[in-house]
Amino acid sequence: MAELEGLEFGKSDFVLLDEVTMEQFMENLRLRFEKGRIYTFIGEVVVSVNPYKQMDIYGKEVIEDYRGRELYENPPHLYAVADAAYKAMKRRAKDTCIVISGESGAGKTEASKYIMQYIAAITNPSQRAEVESVKNVLLKSNCVLEAFGNAKTNRNDNSSRFGKYMDINFNFNGDPTGGHINNYLLEKSRVVQQQEGERNFHSFYQVLRGGSDELLKSLYLQRDPAEYAYTSQGASVTLASNNDSLCHKAVMAALKVIGFTAEEISSIYKILSTILHLGSLQFTNDGEHVIIVGEDTVKHISELTSTEAENARKTLLYRTVATGGGEVIEKGHNEKEASYGRDAFAKALYERLFAWIVGRINSVIEVKDYNPALHGKNTVIGVLDIYGFEIFDNNSFEQFCINYCNEKLQQLFIELILRQEQDEYQREGITWQHIEYFNNQIIVDLVEQPHKGIISILDEACLTAGKVTDTVCLDSMNKKLGQHPHYTSRKLCPADKTMEFNRDFRIRHYAGDVTYSVEGFLDKNKDPLFQDFKRLMYNSSDPVLKEMWPDGKMSITEVTKRPLTAATLFKNSIIALVDKLACKEPYYVRCIKPNEVKSSMLFDDGRCQHQVAYLGLLENVRVRRAGFAYRQPYARFLQRYKMTCEYTWPNHLMGSDQEAVEAIVNQHGFEDDVAYGHTKLFVRTPRTLFTLEQERSALIPILVLFLQKVWRGALARMRCRKLRAIYTIMAYYKCYKVKAHFWEVERRFTNVRNMADYGKSVEWPTPPAALVQFHRITQHLYRRWWARQLIKNIPPSDMAEVRAKVAALSALSGERVDWGYSRAWERDYLANAKDSPLTSTNFVRITKELKNKDQYSQILFSCSVRMLNWFNNTKDRALLITDKHIYRLEPKKHFKVQKRIPLDSMRYSERGIWTHSAALQSELPFTITYTHTLNLQFYPYLYVSHVSSGSKSRCLRERRRDKRLGRTNCSIALNLTKYVTLQYIFFMLQLSL
Repeated sequence: MAELEGLEFGKSDFVLLDEVTMEQFMENLRLRFEKGRIYTFIGEVVVSVNPYKQMDIYGKEVIEDYRGRELYENPPHLYAVADAAYKAMKRRAKDTCIVISGESGAGKTEASKYIMQYIAAITNPSQRAEVESVKNVLLKSNCVLEAFGNAKTNRNDNSSRFGKYMDINFNFNGDPTGGHINNYLLEKSRVVQQQEGERNFHSFYQVLRGGSDELLKSLYLQRDPAEYAYTSQGASVTLASNNDSLCHKAVMAALKVIGFTAEEISSIYKILSTILHLGSLQFTNDGEHVIIVGEDTVKHISELTSTEAENARKTLLYRTVATGGGEVIEKGHNEKEASYGRDAFAKALYERLFAWIVGRINSVIEVKDYNPALHGKNTVIGVLDIYGFEIFDNNSFEQFCINYCNEKLQQLFIELILRQEQDEYQREGITWQHIEYFNNQIIVDLVEQPHKGIISILDEACLTAGKVTDTVCLDSMNKKLGQHPHYTSRKLCPADKTMEFNRDFRIRHYAGDVTYSVEGFLDKNKDPLFQDFKRLMYNSSDPVLKEMWPDGKMSITEVTKRPLTAATLFKNSIIALVDKLACKEPYYVRCIKPNEVKSSMLFDDGRCQHQVAYLGLLENVRVRRAGFAYRQPYARFLQRYKMTCEYTWPNHLMGSDQEAVEAIVNQHGFEDDVAYGHTKLFVRTPRTLFTLEQERSALIPILVLFLQKVWRGALARMRCRKLRAIYTIMAYYKCYKVKAHFWEVERRFTNVRNMADYGKSVEWPTPPAALVQFHRITQHLYRRWWARQLIKNIPPSDMAEVRAKVAALSALSGERVDWGYSRAWERDYLANAKDSPLTSTNFVRITKELKNKDQYSQILFSCSVRMLNWFNNTKDRALLITDKHIYRLEPKKHFKVQKRIPLDSMRYSERGIWTHSAALQSELPFTITYTHTLNLQFYPYLYVSHVSSGSKSRCLRERRRDKRLGRTNCSIALNLTKYVTLQYIFFMLQLSL
């Protein structure tokens, strides 16, 4: 830090002072204040001086400078202690707390806000919506609580008139998951009375000056605070730092962000306006009874509280009392009692409203559905912002409680920072020179000791039957506490004329002597409120009001246990608070008020020296200089830093953890900066720890990579073993599927030899993927075997016809449904009496004549044909093919020969058709086509035509015409490329049969 700030700014840590004296301490504090350095360290304690001006040291850039850095890496700042508390919580999973202390006006509230803002800024880097929602509620709650719990005092424009302790819960990632707010001793007497120059709570002035005209009209309010008794005293007091109108808008927005409904917000402002109207009520005596001046105000109050106007009027004027015999009577108030009841009701309304607002905020931010096993350890950072030590001209019961609270917090500071630290050095056997300090336990005992303390005396007086006055109570304190060194009164010290007889007593606090006026002590301690007011509010139709007054449901005749007094309740809550803080690792912000006139230039030496003295800051410096900045059990230190030493990583083989820690320290050369206790290592300067943290941070990525490498290797080996197992299982399963397929095929085809169809009807099983190709080969082999079984029974004389049919099957597959495979192919169909019963005799005669004439040896083929001419006309003809000629015959003229073509003149062209040699010369293909018509069953008709390349369209038209006439096939050209003998042509021409 000395390197970060020049010497012209003084010492940034009071531990670095040349001599620990009050003079040097004050000189350094003054120099830093004048140079604009309002923060100074005492080790891990931050001393903050209120600058009374806005300073540009809280922006985003500054937050980034302090994020994740050690205390000594940057100049002193609130952000440094906030980050230290956050790191301790996150690194060691340890609950921490930040205790902000100092007298009123020293800047505690602002310090707590900056700490909250810093924690909100450094958490939730992934911007998760639910975490952002929690952060917004935590931040906005400050605005609401300040409005309803803070007020302007003579010492402070924004003084907290209540104590606030906020727990912020974090998950294992270090992101806030919720929180809880505890409030302590709201100064409700301020609602009805303020000292000169002070104001009521901010909320009243904000609604009057910032509320819309419609809102004020609905609440029956006027905009001028001077119109109302409870705010008239502070109406003329102006605030330099706050604008009531703007603050009202901010509070309204914050209430909506937190989650208050429109009905709840409306109820809040109705209660505020009810309190203002109560202050305007006046009582007078008409001779017999007390009456209310201005019945309209009562109607407004009843309407705002959703109660009956008559019930409200009776509650203000009468009190219901139960007699010993169980009889219930109404007792009228006198003017004083009515005014007292009105003020008590107003105070109770505001107190319960504030408690309800805190409870409502807690219901929103509380951690819900938390499961440690599922969500990990839940850690906490506590922030305490509580009223500071107060010394006024007139100190009453509230100042007594506030100063007692500060005594308890000072005791905690002494216990944790001074006494426990020195005790720990002695317990661990560390050489240590004892430092004297003032222990304020004697003052705490003066206030809270059972049966002897001031609170016990007050409670005893409140419980005593009969008329017990404040003076009687003061006499009792004088008798019981007269010998106490820190208590005195005018009766015990008659020469001290600064106190009045039968009114004042004085306590010598750690922060100075405070004179208290006993007037009103007993009433404020009893905190009485007539049961009638409680029942009135409980019977309200407003659910918010009803919820605030659960004790109003009891009947007047019900006997209840006497409630605890206000002082006892406060004492119990403060003891619980101190116990809660004691179980956390504390971080301190000690606030100092530089002057009483709120000047940013004036440094009052006497005023500041008094605060330094009673805060024990000088003793803190001495302890820190003589002590050690860091201590840790050997096992925990070793666990965190063992990777920085080759002798301790990954596990040491030494006799004890202390020896292993010594090895780490010796390797880094820190022998002169540490001390070894019985169970802990003590490190004197933070820089030693910083060096270890730096080396650890550099090694962590290497270790992470190493662990990732080892783990990835383990994962890879696991995957490899799994894959090997998978492949083995797959191989065995495939083998099983193959065998199962073979077994199934064998089972199905075992008896195919004995079947009539040789297994043709047997369904093949679906093969596995590995046997698809093998399955096709097997089926092919089976089909060949099956064909062989059929063919071997066919006589050799029929084989030629079978071969022809097989060839025709290949050529006409898919072209015709019925192509005559089921009948015998006889070739000479015109001579067959079965196929041509009318013309067969005549045709046989003609063929004999042609045989004699042309000397052919056999008829290869004969059938009826239909000839297509150039003009798309058809004529029936007969076709006769012998082994020497092709004849075209006229069937209607007794098969007269129209044309005779020698067979050896036919040629097979490259176009895949048979042509006449004469046609080759004229380039006109001679095409043989066939068709089969429905009206001439079983008889083939051949189209024999001369078709040129330009006449293809005519053939297409013929095909369409055949289709239109219902013929099963259009005319198609015969492709003879697969046949090498003319005999096959004739077999092809018989296919239509």
